[in-house]
Formats: sequence, C-alpha cells, structure tokens
Amino acid sequence: MLVLAGVAVIALGFLLRFNPLLVIVVAAAVTGLAAGLDPLAVLAKFGHAFNQSRYVTAIYMVLPVIGLLERAGLQERARGLVGGLRGLTVGRLLAGYLLFRQLSAALGLNAVAGPAQTVRPLVAPMAEAAAARQGEEDGEPIRALAAATDNIGLFFGEDIFIAIGSILLMRGVLEGYGVRVEPFQLSVWAIPTALAAFLVHGARLWWLDRRLKRRTR
Repeated sequence: MLVLAGVAVIALGFLLRFNPLLVIVVAAAVTGLAAGLDPLAVLAKFGHAFNQSRYVTAIYMVLPVIGLLERAGLQERARGLVGGLRGLTVGRLLAGYLLFRQLSAALGLNAVAGPAQTVRPLVAPMAEAAAARQGEEDGEPIRALAAATDNIGLFFGEDIFIAIGSILLMRGVLEGYGVRVEPFQLSVWAIPTALAAFLVHGARLWWLDRRLKRRTR
C-alpha cells in the first residue's frame, strides 16, 4: 500500500497548485522509496528515463526562442505583413495553411509546424489581422479556427505517410482478423479522406469569408 503514496502526493500537489513538474518528480521519488529502492537507485531510474526520452526536452529549447521572437515583435510583424497584402482574407490564409499542413504531414514532417511553433506566433496573428480588415473585431474565434485548421491538417495528412504509427496499427489489427494489407495500400486509401477533410474545412473557411463580406456591406 505504501507504493500508492505517490498517488496521494500527486493529488495533494495538484490540489495545492504546486508546480506540476515538481509534483511529478516528488511523487516518483516517494513511490521509488516506498517500493524499497535506495536513493541512488531512484536517481538512476530518473537518469535512465531522461536518457531514453531526452528528445521530449527539445521543446524547452524551442519555447525560449519563440518567446524572444514574440518579445521582439514577431506577431506585430506578422500582422503588418498581412495588412500590406490586398485581397488576402482569413479564409484564404487558413486554407493555404491547411494545404501546407496536410502536405508536410503526408511527408512525415509533423513537427515542422504546430500550435506552439507556427499557430500562436505566426498563423493566428496573421489570421486576426486579415479578419480585422474584414470587420471581425473578436479575435478569439479566429485564434480557435487557426488552431483547428492546424489539427485538421495534421490529423488527416499524417495517415498518408507510410511509416506513421496509425498505419502500422491498422495493419496489425487487420492481420489479426486474417486480412493482409500492405502499409502502402492503407496510405493510398488515406488520400481520399484527406481530400474530403480539405474540402469540408475549406468550405467552412469559404463560408466565413462570405459571412464577413456580407457584414461589411
């Protein structure tokens, strides 16, 4: 039962609103000590886990760079760029980003864009600037739409990549039922779904442009 003390530490730490990373580390240490491991063994487990998944910490190198760029005026530059492009609407901008996101995900480049890398510092401010020029003053729905566009592009584009985990999972499930298919076949059949997703979301973006255009008449 003492091994479950780590769960109590997590619940108490989150209840008191302590730093989540600190709470998890303390809970893991408490669990290890309660299981009879000596402190050096617990520390070795931490080091092993860090070494095995050290790629996760790459985000800590990216976030400061994005923060510095935003402080230096990245979002304002993005808004100014959109302001100087005549004929660019929020729907056209997000449709172009959707196409880029699907194509890059289909090539396996999932990390080339994302909510932290591109949506918050670049795509969302540019979409807000385009929407403001069309008469939309509320930026919250536009930011949400920019994030949704990124998710849709990634979700329906990554299945086209032959080495993605979902392709391998579907192959394994089908083989369990006696249906043998090659990953390339599943990848090809993901293309119509990606095209349908692009058309459906593209229609939503087109309808948004139409709605904003009627509002400014």
